[in-house]
Amino acid sequence: MADLTEEQRKSYWHYNIKLTIILLVIWFVVTYLISGLWAGWLNQFSFLGFPLGYYMAAQGSLAIFVIEIAVYAYLMNKLDKEYGIVEGD
Repeated sequence: MADLTEEQRKSYWHYNIKLTIILLVIWFVVTYLISGLWAGWLNQFSFLGFPLGYYMAAQGSLAIFVIEIAVYAYLMNKLDKEYGIVEGD
């Protein structure tokens, strides 16, 4: 593992926290607002033959979560390379 200065550590964790908060806000909006509170209104639209509110609750939210995980992993791996952090031996 690379020896990081205190400034680098703070910068690294600031980025990590910021990214985590952004992804949690997206998670909240998709889960509670779109798939929950607005589902009835969204049901007037359809997606792949299903009411959109139902689809978002059943499949859309899960798809968003998987995408969020991939985005987090990609961006953190990119940051790790930038800081010279290597996992494992």
